[in-house]
Amino acid sequence: LAYEEAGEDPFANPRNAAAGTVRQLDPKIAAARPLKFLAYALGEYDGITFSSQKNITEELQKLGLPVLDEKTELTICSSNPQELVNYYQRIQEYRSKLEFDIDGIVIKVNSLLQQQDLGLIARSPRWATAVKFNPEQVETVIEDILVQVGRTGALTPVAIMKPAKVGGVTITNATLHNQDEINRKDIRIGDTVYIQRAGDVIPEVVSVNIAKRLAKSVPFIIPHECPACGKSAFKAEDEAVLRCVNPNCKAILKESIKHFVSRRAMNVEKVGDKLIELLVVHDLIKSVSDIYKIKREQLLDLERQGEKSVDNVMTSITNSKKTTLTKFIYA
Repeated sequence: LAYEEAGEDPFANPRNAAAGTVRQLDPKIAAARPLKFLAYALGEYDGITFSSQKNITEELQKLGLPVLDEKTELTICSSNPQELVNYYQRIQEYRSKLEFDIDGIVIKVNSLLQQQDLGLIARSPRWATAVKFNPEQVETVIEDILVQVGRTGALTPVAIMKPAKVGGVTITNATLHNQDEINRKDIRIGDTVYIQRAGDVIPEVVSVNIAKRLAKSVPFIIPHECPACGKSAFKAEDEAVLRCVNPNCKAILKESIKHFVSRRAMNVEKVGDKLIELLVVHDLIKSVSDIYKIKREQLLDLERQGEKSVDNVMTSITNSKKTTLTKFIYA
């Protein structure tokens, strides 16, 4: 809110605001941001004995630290399952009135001794579980449906929508997966639709508001030609997706290279999407192995490529040769 009042673009969500602030190299910028925190658990501690989660909250409060206690009615301590269900429903209703975004509640075993006995599994404790809320849904309009080509040749329809804010994030695109999914939901260009972020992360078209459908709307059919190269697309009997099977399709090449240079693959740091676009358009790359045949002079001939940036690209390509077998196979 402070950013909006100052006429600046606000952060997309609290997580971005917090992470961006604590990583600031200039302490003056960090100090100027109205960041707040609530203490709820312990890091390392010595010399103090705690009996329960509730006891920890009480002691933190005595130290003057901000906490969510039972007085705020945003937390409860109970051994009654129905009270926990009621609490979940109450917080879900109250969710929109909070000054920060939440996507659910956490239920913990109160006794620290029982927590210790229950222990941990690979990624989470056995003594605590997150209970997510139903994803927030908003209404928007599908302005167009574009078909994208992936690195495996899969033709994926993507809804281009009127920007809508969902859970603190502005959504403009959402994948429609395949023709079967489009048919099942009867999604058309111009439709008013309900969207959500599946798992509060991935944009998803949930359903169509048929009452607002335009009289002239027609069903959307994915073309059986690749939108990038124009060659016929093929659908295997055991698959739901159409695929471009042209080995020379430049869209497949671009996506293959993007995957090859990504961090989890060969990690060619300085080769980004825009440079890949230029390399493919100018026929400097016809397969992923061509990355290691690029000459410095060829890069300098490309638009908006200065000597320093070209040197960084060449260094990045050279460094990527030192990798692991696992990353190479994945690439």
